[in-house]
Amino acid sequence: MDHDRTFSDSEPAAGRVAGLGPSARAEAAIAALISEPLAPGLYLVATPIGNLSDISLRALSVLARADTIYCEDTRHSAKLLQHYAITTRTRPFHDHNEERESERIIAELKSGKRIAVISDAGTPLLSDPGFKLVRAAAADGIPVIAIPGASALLAALTTSGLPTDAFFFAGFLPPKQAARRARLAELSAVPGSLVFYEAPHRVAETLADMASLFGGRQGVVARELTKLHEAIVRGSLTEIAATSVDGLKGEVVIVVGPEQAQSVSDDALAERLARALEVMSLKDAAKALADEFGVPKSRVYGLGIKAKDARP
Repeated sequence: MDHDRTFSDSEPAAGRVAGLGPSARAEAAIAALISEPLAPGLYLVATPIGNLSDISLRALSVLARADTIYCEDTRHSAKLLQHYAITTRTRPFHDHNEERESERIIAELKSGKRIAVISDAGTPLLSDPGFKLVRAAAADGIPVIAIPGASALLAALTTSGLPTDAFFFAGFLPPKQAARRARLAELSAVPGSLVFYEAPHRVAETLADMASLFGGRQGVVARELTKLHEAIVRGSLTEIAATSVDGLKGEVVIVVGPEQAQSVSDDALAERLARALEVMSLKDAAKALADEFGVPKSRVYGLGIKAKDARP
């Protein structure tokens, strides 16, 4: 939702100077941020999911001022840090060393250090290590600060055209077919859109299982998000599963619409909309029917505009 807001006192005054263009304002804002001391604590910093420009000024200032940046893969993160001339030392933090490194990080935090945690791409902790570290830090009264930003999960969901009012993030499915199908069966009754991450070499078999278990539900496959060859494929899961998905690179996001979203045709929805418009505005009718049938409000609104344009 969009809300009116005002700048808080914590935001750099330089960013509010009248007469400055966007570039000058950004430069002034980050200069003001970097000039201020960074408070001790654990910072969870979101990084770009592809396009290096998708990082906030606040994220850059935290990474530049932290004592240590813990990365899922230091070699991968080096590209981002070098791009922005950030020289903060880095250490690896991944599934295989999480328990050992968490003890080190907690000790550093207790001594007053400023620690940043980043993943290879996007928001930390989403299908990445860090949950246990955050829990331990919070239990010890150590400040845990989120520096929000890019997320493949939200980028795929919001561009999918599928309902966003309720969704369930299921992360990665099991690699073995029997376990994967069992997990999908468990999720079939979830009342909302389902969002999955998947490795490129398993996308075809995962889509086949989804088409088999979820029937005619709508789905979306999003790949290379924010990159040059970004692609978003929409359609029924059966249609998408029949499409060639060979040669994919990088992780893929799959969004599956709720079962109810496919239980009403455009003709039936238009007929129901016509009756609703006898007692309410198109805006109110679109929201009411979207909630009733679990379909995007834009779909209902579009049918209303189409019907209006078709009138003599």
